[in-house]
Amino acid sequence: MAFFTVGTMTPESLAFLKSLLDTPGPSSFETAPARAWRKEAEAFADEVRVDVGGNSYAILNPAGRPRVMLAGHIDEIGVMVTHIDDEGFISFDTIGGWDHQVFVGQRVRLLGRGGPIAGVVGKKAIHIMDKEDREKVSKVEELWIDIGAISRAEAEGQLRIGDPGVLATSVLEFPNGRLVSRSIDNRIGAFVVLEAVRMLAGTGGPAAAVSAVATTREEIAATGGGARTSAVALEPDVAIVVDVTHATDYPGVEKRRHGDYRLAGGPVLSRGASVSEVVFELLAATAEAEAIPYSIEAASRDTHTDAEAIFNAHRGVATALVSVPNRYMHSPNEMVALEDLDRTARLLAAFARRLTPDTDFAPR
Repeated sequence: MAFFTVGTMTPESLAFLKSLLDTPGPSSFETAPARAWRKEAEAFADEVRVDVGGNSYAILNPAGRPRVMLAGHIDEIGVMVTHIDDEGFISFDTIGGWDHQVFVGQRVRLLGRGGPIAGVVGKKAIHIMDKEDREKVSKVEELWIDIGAISRAEAEGQLRIGDPGVLATSVLEFPNGRLVSRSIDNRIGAFVVLEAVRMLAGTGGPAAAVSAVATTREEIAATGGGARTSAVALEPDVAIVVDVTHATDYPGVEKRRHGDYRLAGGPVLSRGASVSEVVFELLAATAEAEAIPYSIEAASRDTHTDAEAIFNAHRGVATALVSVPNRYMHSPNEMVALEDLDRTARLLAAFARRLTPDTDFAPR
Protein backbone atom coordinates (compact mmCIF):
# COMPACT_ATOMS: atom_id res chain seq x y z
CA MET A 1 0.00 0.00 0.00
CA ALA A 2 1.37 3.45 -0.91
CA PHE A 3 2.39 5.54 2.05
CA PHE A 4 0.88 8.73 0.64
CA THR A 5 -2.71 9.59 -0.05
CA VAL A 6 -3.38 12.02 -2.86
CA GLY A 7 -2.27 15.50 -1.87
CA THR A 8 -1.65 14.51 1.73
CA MET A 9 0.74 12.48 3.84
CA THR A 10 -0.09 9.82 6.40
CA PRO A 11 0.86 10.54 10.01
CA GLU A 12 3.44 7.72 9.91
CA SER A 13 5.13 9.09 6.81
CA LEU A 14 5.16 12.61 8.15
CA ALA A 15 6.66 11.42 11.44
CA PHE A 16 9.47 9.65 9.57
CA LEU A 17 10.13 12.73 7.44
CA LYS A 18 10.25 15.03 10.47
CA SER A 19 12.60 12.68 12.31
CA LEU A 20 14.87 12.51 9.27
CA LEU A 21 14.99 16.30 8.94
CA ASP A 22 15.70 16.80 12.65
CA THR A 23 18.62 14.34 12.70
CA PRO A 24 21.91 16.26 12.19
CA GLY A 25 24.05 15.08 9.29
CA PRO A 26 26.37 17.64 7.68
CA SER A 27 28.42 16.64 4.64
CA SER A 28 30.99 13.93 5.58
CA PHE A 29 29.06 13.28 8.82
CA GLU A 30 25.82 11.78 7.49
CA THR A 31 25.89 8.57 9.53
CA ALA A 32 22.90 9.28 11.83
CA PRO A 33 20.30 10.24 9.20
CA ALA A 34 21.59 7.53 6.85
CA ARG A 35 21.13 4.93 9.60
CA ALA A 36 17.53 6.10 10.12
CA TRP A 37 16.91 5.96 6.37
CA ARG A 38 18.16 2.37 6.12
CA LYS A 39 16.10 1.27 9.11
CA GLU A 40 12.97 2.59 7.40
CA ALA A 41 13.94 0.89 4.11
CA GLU A 42 14.23 -2.52 5.76
CA ALA A 43 10.44 -2.70 6.06
CA PHE A 44 9.89 -3.01 2.30
CA ALA A 45 13.10 -3.15 0.23
CA ASP A 46 14.52 -6.47 -1.01
CA GLU A 47 18.07 -5.39 -0.17
CA VAL A 48 19.42 -2.65 2.09
CA ARG A 49 23.10 -1.85 2.46
CA VAL A 50 25.70 0.85 3.05
CA ASP A 51 29.05 1.32 1.29
CA VAL A 52 32.43 2.61 2.41
CA GLY A 53 31.54 6.16 1.33
CA GLY A 54 28.45 6.19 3.53
CA ASN A 55 25.99 5.92 0.62
CA SER A 56 22.87 3.94 1.55
CA TYR A 57 20.95 1.68 -0.86
CA ALA A 58 17.39 0.35 -0.82
CA ILE A 59 16.90 -2.02 -3.76
CA LEU A 60 13.84 -3.68 -5.26
CA ASN A 61 14.08 -6.62 -7.67
CA PRO A 62 17.90 -6.58 -7.91
CA ALA A 63 17.93 -9.04 -10.84
CA GLY A 64 15.50 -6.95 -12.93
CA ARG A 65 16.23 -4.87 -16.02
CA PRO A 66 16.82 -2.09 -16.76
CA ARG A 67 18.82 -0.94 -13.73
CA VAL A 68 17.29 2.26 -12.32
CA MET A 69 19.04 4.56 -9.83
CA LEU A 70 16.97 7.08 -7.85
CA ALA A 71 19.39 9.38 -6.03
CA GLY A 72 18.78 11.97 -3.33
CA HIS A 73 21.61 13.31 -1.21
CA ILE A 74 21.16 13.00 2.53
CA ASP A 75 23.79 15.48 3.73
CA GLU A 76 23.13 19.07 4.75
CA ILE A 77 25.16 22.23 5.20
CA GLY A 78 26.65 22.83 8.64
CA VAL A 79 29.62 24.13 10.61
CA MET A 80 32.94 22.71 11.82
CA VAL A 81 35.11 23.46 14.84
CA THR A 82 38.46 24.91 13.69
CA HIS A 83 40.04 26.33 16.87
CA ILE A 84 39.48 26.51 20.65
CA ASP A 85 41.06 29.48 22.44
CA ASP A 86 42.36 29.74 26.01
CA GLU A 87 38.98 30.97 27.31
CA GLY A 88 37.05 28.12 25.68
CA PHE A 89 35.57 30.12 22.80
CA ILE A 90 35.29 28.16 19.56
CA SER A 91 36.17 29.36 16.07
CA PHE A 92 34.32 27.65 13.24
CA ASP A 93 34.13 27.35 9.48
CA THR A 94 31.28 26.49 7.16
CA ILE A 95 30.44 23.10 5.67
CA GLY A 96 28.82 23.92 2.34
CA GLY A 97 27.55 27.26 1.06
CA TRP A 98 26.24 29.74 3.61
CA ASP A 99 25.16 33.35 3.73
CA HIS A 100 27.37 34.27 6.71
CA GLN A 101 24.82 36.79 7.99
CA VAL A 102 22.49 33.89 8.83
CA PHE A 103 24.77 32.84 11.71
CA VAL A 104 24.34 35.99 13.79
CA GLY A 105 22.36 35.24 16.96
CA GLN A 106 21.79 31.58 16.13
CA ARG A 107 21.90 28.59 18.44
CA VAL A 108 23.97 25.63 17.30
CA ARG A 109 24.16 21.92 18.03
CA LEU A 110 27.73 20.62 17.90
CA LEU A 111 28.28 16.88 17.58
CA GLY A 112 30.85 16.15 20.27
CA ARG A 113 32.44 12.86 21.22
CA GLY A 114 29.99 12.30 24.07
CA GLY A 115 26.89 13.58 22.30
CA PRO A 116 25.43 16.89 21.15
CA ILE A 117 26.72 20.11 22.73
CA ALA A 118 24.57 23.26 22.74
CA GLY A 119 26.17 26.54 21.78
CA VAL A 120 25.35 30.05 20.63
CA VAL A 121 27.00 32.13 17.94
CA GLY A 122 28.64 35.15 19.50
CA LYS A 123 29.16 38.64 18.08
CA LYS A 124 30.02 41.96 19.67
CA ALA A 125 26.83 43.73 20.87
CA ILE A 126 25.69 46.66 18.74
CA HIS A 127 26.04 49.04 21.73
CA ILE A 128 29.83 48.73 21.77
CA MET A 129 30.45 48.65 18.03
CA ASP A 130 32.08 51.49 16.18
CA LYS A 131 29.82 53.10 13.57
CA GLU A 132 31.66 51.55 10.62
CA ASP A 133 31.43 48.09 12.21
CA ARG A 134 27.65 48.37 12.50
CA GLU A 135 27.40 48.78 8.73
CA LYS A 136 29.67 45.85 7.87
CA VAL A 137 28.38 42.46 6.77
CA SER A 138 29.21 39.77 9.34
CA LYS A 139 31.79 37.18 8.28
CA VAL A 140 32.24 33.78 9.84
CA GLU A 141 35.85 34.49 10.75
CA GLU A 142 34.68 37.38 12.96
CA LEU A 143 32.16 35.21 14.85
CA TRP A 144 32.59 32.48 17.44
CA ILE A 145 30.62 29.78 19.26
CA ASP A 146 30.13 29.98 23.03
CA ILE A 147 29.31 26.69 24.80
CA GLY A 148 29.57 28.16 28.29
CA ALA A 149 33.08 26.80 28.90
CA ILE A 150 35.52 28.89 30.95
CA SER A 151 38.77 27.36 29.69
CA ARG A 152 40.31 25.55 26.75
CA ALA A 153 40.60 22.39 28.85
CA GLU A 154 36.89 22.39 29.67
CA ALA A 155 35.92 22.92 26.03
CA GLU A 156 38.38 20.26 24.82
CA GLY A 157 36.83 17.80 27.22
CA GLN A 158 33.70 17.97 25.06
CA LEU A 159 34.88 18.91 21.57
CA ARG A 160 37.75 18.29 19.18
CA ILE A 161 38.97 20.17 16.14
CA GLY A 162 36.93 18.96 13.16
CA ASP A 163 33.75 18.23 15.10
CA PRO A 164 30.72 19.19 12.99
CA GLY A 165 27.50 20.91 13.90
CA VAL A 166 24.22 22.32 12.64
CA LEU A 167 21.99 25.22 13.55
CA ALA A 168 19.70 24.19 16.40
CA THR A 169 16.33 24.37 14.69
CA SER A 170 13.54 21.81 14.43
CA VAL A 171 10.72 21.08 12.01
CA LEU A 172 7.65 23.32 11.94
CA GLU A 173 4.33 22.55 10.26
CA PHE A 174 2.73 25.61 8.65
CA PRO A 175 -0.76 26.02 7.18
CA ASN A 176 -1.56 24.84 3.64
CA GLY A 177 0.66 21.79 3.86
CA ARG A 178 3.92 23.76 4.21
CA LEU A 179 6.85 22.25 6.09
CA VAL A 180 9.71 24.37 7.45
CA SER A 181 13.11 23.01 8.49
CA ARG A 182 16.84 23.13 8.06
CA SER A 183 18.25 20.21 6.00
CA ILE A 184 15.36 20.23 3.51
CA ASP A 185 18.22 20.66 0.99
CA ASN A 186 18.32 17.83 0.37
CA ARG A 187 17.17 15.31 2.92
CA ILE A 188 13.77 15.51 1.29
CA GLY A 189 15.40 14.14 -1.88
CA ALA A 190 16.57 11.08 0.06
CA PHE A 191 13.07 10.83 1.54
CA VAL A 192 11.31 11.05 -1.83
CA VAL A 193 13.39 8.36 -3.55
CA LEU A 194 12.76 6.00 -0.63
CA GLU A 195 9.02 6.73 -0.77
CA ALA A 196 9.03 5.92 -4.50
CA VAL A 197 10.54 2.52 -3.71
CA ARG A 198 7.94 2.03 -0.97
CA MET A 199 5.18 2.74 -3.51
CA LEU A 200 6.66 0.29 -6.00
CA ALA A 201 6.97 -2.41 -3.35
CA GLY A 202 3.32 -1.93 -2.45
CA THR A 203 2.13 -2.55 -6.02
CA GLY A 204 3.86 -5.87 -6.67
CA GLY A 205 7.20 -4.48 -7.73
CA PRO A 206 8.57 -3.33 -11.10
CA ALA A 207 10.20 -5.29 -13.92
CA ALA A 208 13.21 -3.04 -13.47
CA ALA A 209 15.82 -3.23 -10.73
CA VAL A 210 15.15 -0.03 -8.79
CA SER A 211 17.71 1.31 -6.33
CA ALA A 212 17.00 4.29 -4.10
CA VAL A 213 20.30 5.79 -3.00
CA ALA A 214 20.83 8.29 -0.19
CA THR A 215 24.08 9.81 -1.41
CA THR A 216 26.69 11.63 0.67
CA ARG A 217 28.82 14.78 0.42
CA GLU A 218 26.83 16.54 -2.31
CA GLU A 219 27.17 19.95 -0.66
CA ILE A 220 30.98 19.75 -0.85
CA ALA A 221 31.24 17.48 -3.89
CA ALA A 222 33.74 19.16 -6.19
CA THR A 223 34.88 15.69 -7.28
CA GLY A 224 31.47 14.00 -7.43
CA GLY A 225 30.98 12.89 -3.83
CA GLY A 226 28.97 9.80 -3.04
CA ALA A 227 26.87 10.13 -6.20
CA ARG A 228 29.77 9.20 -8.44
CA THR A 229 30.95 6.24 -6.37
CA SER A 230 27.43 4.84 -5.94
CA ALA A 231 26.74 5.19 -9.68
CA VAL A 232 29.94 3.32 -10.45
CA ALA A 233 28.94 0.59 -8.01
CA LEU A 234 25.40 0.20 -9.39
CA GLU A 235 26.17 0.70 -13.10
CA PRO A 236 22.61 1.90 -13.75
CA ASP A 237 21.09 2.19 -17.21
CA VAL A 238 19.11 5.23 -16.13
CA ALA A 239 19.30 7.57 -13.14
CA ILE A 240 16.96 10.19 -11.75
CA VAL A 241 18.39 12.67 -9.29
CA VAL A 242 15.94 14.28 -6.86
CA ASP A 243 17.01 17.60 -5.38
CA VAL A 244 15.50 21.00 -4.61
CA THR A 245 15.29 24.05 -6.81
CA HIS A 246 14.61 27.66 -5.90
CA ALA A 247 10.95 28.48 -5.49
CA THR A 248 10.48 31.94 -6.98
CA ASP A 249 7.03 32.68 -5.60
CA TYR A 250 8.03 35.24 -2.98
CA PRO A 251 8.72 39.00 -3.16
CA GLY A 252 11.71 40.38 -5.02
CA VAL A 253 12.62 37.40 -7.24
CA GLU A 254 13.07 38.23 -10.93
CA LYS A 255 11.27 35.47 -12.82
CA ARG A 256 12.80 36.38 -16.18
CA ARG A 257 16.15 35.53 -14.66
CA HIS A 258 15.29 32.70 -12.25
CA GLY A 259 12.13 31.14 -13.73
CA ASP A 260 8.65 30.68 -12.26
CA TYR A 261 8.51 27.80 -9.75
CA ARG A 262 5.91 27.69 -7.00
CA LEU A 263 5.24 25.71 -3.86
CA ALA A 264 2.51 23.13 -4.58
CA GLY A 265 3.18 23.55 -8.30
CA GLY A 266 4.49 20.01 -8.66
CA PRO A 267 7.94 18.67 -9.53
CA VAL A 268 10.34 20.62 -11.75
CA LEU A 269 11.98 18.74 -14.65
CA SER A 270 15.35 20.02 -15.86
CA ARG A 271 16.48 20.21 -19.47
CA GLY A 272 20.04 20.64 -20.74
CA ALA A 273 23.47 20.20 -19.13
CA SER A 274 23.79 16.65 -17.78
CA VAL A 275 20.16 15.71 -18.51
CA SER A 276 19.23 13.05 -21.06
CA GLU A 277 16.55 14.40 -23.38
CA VAL A 278 15.24 10.84 -23.79
CA VAL A 279 14.68 10.48 -20.04
CA PHE A 280 13.24 13.98 -19.79
CA GLU A 281 10.61 13.15 -22.41
CA LEU A 282 9.77 9.87 -20.67
CA LEU A 283 9.31 11.72 -17.38
CA ALA A 284 7.15 14.42 -18.99
CA ALA A 285 4.98 11.80 -20.70
CA THR A 286 4.64 9.93 -17.40
CA ALA A 287 3.62 13.08 -15.54
CA GLU A 288 0.98 13.86 -18.14
CA ALA A 289 -0.37 10.29 -18.10
CA GLU A 290 -0.60 10.41 -14.29
CA ALA A 291 -2.12 13.93 -14.22
CA ILE A 292 0.83 15.21 -12.18
CA PRO A 293 1.46 18.93 -12.76
CA TYR A 294 5.08 19.86 -13.49
CA SER A 295 7.29 22.74 -14.58
CA ILE A 296 10.42 22.80 -16.72
CA GLU A 297 13.72 24.38 -15.68
CA ALA A 298 16.49 25.28 -18.13
CA ALA A 299 20.03 24.13 -17.27
CA SER A 300 22.23 25.55 -20.01
CA ARG A 301 25.58 24.87 -18.31
CA ASP A 302 25.35 23.00 -14.99
CA THR A 303 22.60 21.68 -12.72
CA HIS A 304 24.72 22.10 -9.55
CA THR A 305 23.42 18.71 -8.35
CA ASP A 306 24.44 15.06 -8.17
CA ALA A 307 23.39 14.75 -11.82
CA GLU A 308 26.80 16.15 -12.81
CA ALA A 309 28.53 13.28 -11.03
CA ILE A 310 26.29 10.53 -12.38
CA PHE A 311 25.70 11.20 -16.08
CA ASN A 312 29.34 10.58 -17.03
CA ALA A 313 30.09 7.79 -14.51
CA HIS A 314 31.66 4.57 -15.90
CA ARG A 315 30.43 4.37 -19.57
CA GLY A 316 27.77 7.02 -19.12
CA VAL A 317 24.29 7.01 -17.58
CA ALA A 318 21.07 8.37 -19.05
CA THR A 319 20.32 10.87 -16.30
CA ALA A 320 17.49 13.23 -15.41
CA LEU A 321 16.94 15.76 -12.65
CA VAL A 322 13.61 16.19 -10.86
CA SER A 323 13.47 19.01 -8.33
CA VAL A 324 11.13 20.10 -5.55
CA PRO A 325 10.50 23.86 -5.23
CA ASN A 326 12.09 25.15 -2.01
CA ARG A 327 11.87 28.62 -0.48
CA TYR A 328 14.80 30.17 1.45
CA MET A 329 17.40 27.59 0.43
CA HIS A 330 20.54 27.18 2.59
CA SER A 331 18.94 28.79 5.59
CA PRO A 332 17.67 27.41 8.92
CA ASN A 333 14.09 27.85 7.67
CA GLU A 334 13.72 26.28 4.24
CA MET A 335 10.12 25.66 3.15
CA VAL A 336 8.48 23.06 0.89
CA ALA A 337 4.93 21.90 0.19
CA LEU A 338 4.15 18.34 1.27
CA GLU A 339 2.02 17.96 -1.85
CA ASP A 340 5.13 18.37 -4.01
CA LEU A 341 6.84 15.51 -2.19
CA ASP A 342 3.83 13.29 -2.87
CA ARG A 343 3.73 14.19 -6.54
CA THR A 344 7.46 13.69 -7.02
CA ALA A 345 7.44 10.25 -5.40
CA ARG A 346 4.42 9.23 -7.50
CA LEU A 347 6.16 10.42 -10.66
CA LEU A 348 9.28 8.36 -9.94
CA ALA A 349 7.26 5.24 -9.15
CA ALA A 350 5.14 5.60 -12.28
CA PHE A 351 8.25 6.19 -14.41
CA ALA A 352 9.88 3.00 -13.10
CA ARG A 353 6.71 0.98 -13.76
CA ARG A 354 6.71 2.07 -17.42
CA LEU A 355 10.19 0.69 -18.11
CA THR A 356 10.80 -2.69 -19.75
CA PRO A 357 14.01 -4.60 -20.50
CA ASP A 358 13.71 -3.24 -24.06
CA THR A 359 13.48 0.45 -23.11
CA ASP A 360 16.11 2.30 -25.17
CA PHE A 361 17.75 5.33 -23.54
CA ALA A 362 20.03 6.21 -26.47
CA PRO A 363 19.14 9.40 -28.35
CA ARG A 364 18.36 8.37 -31.92
